[in-house]
Amino acid sequence: MKSVVIIPTYNEIENIQRMLDTVMALEPAFDVLIVDDGSPDGTAQAVKKNQKSQERIHLLERSGKLGLGTAYIAGFKWALQHEYDLIFEMDCDFSHNPKDLIRLQEACVNGASVAVGSRYTSGGKVNNWPMGRIMMSYFASVYVNLILWLGVKDSTAGFKCYRREVLERIDLNRIQFIGYAFQIEMKYNAHQLGFSIEEVPITFIDRELGTSKMSMNIFREAFLGVLQMRFRKVTPNPDFKP
Repeated sequence: MKSVVIIPTYNEIENIQRMLDTVMALEPAFDVLIVDDGSPDGTAQAVKKNQKSQERIHLLERSGKLGLGTAYIAGFKWALQHEYDLIFEMDCDFSHNPKDLIRLQEACVNGASVAVGSRYTSGGKVNNWPMGRIMMSYFASVYVNLILWLGVKDSTAGFKCYRREVLERIDLNRIQFIGYAFQIEMKYNAHQLGFSIEEVPITFIDRELGTSKMSMNIFREAFLGVLQMRFRKVTPNPDFKP
């Protein structure tokens, strides 16, 4: 099955080379799509340099910092147009271990519609986070499940694999949120449209290099966004033809 890993970037020059080297070395092979939001630190230029010797590396450049959710939507549409079977989300900062891509891939090959790299399912762990942030993240997922009945222990997780039919069926043009709420909204849409979601335990490690993009606005969006989702009907992509 043809696989692509979508990695949004903004000022990830400290991590991009090691990330590309690590993913390119994996077996089975994965393609990579970097979606860069006009990084002033040269991230896109570093990707272009790697493209000269590696045809499995792809780049979408966007003018300005437009948000995580819109970066993934752009990447999803690109991946569908290029006929990938399995489409992954992953951070560039090594908080997600690239080697776990293989286990997410296996989960979808073996029947899951969506595989989620989960910190809070049995066997999952978080390293290098202060306890306050762990508790905030954990109880955010508890809150999501109380409101949406999603049944995913790590509802804000951003390390995922989708089978292409999931992204074809979701109306990507109606996805509204850009931060943590984006991750919740995508899972909720998949769940409401009848797709299976399997959690794969991972160890999440806080970034060592670069600057975190987290903010209170992102948490606020997630809190209010969940309430909005609860009262909004999920409808399939009207242009999808099985």
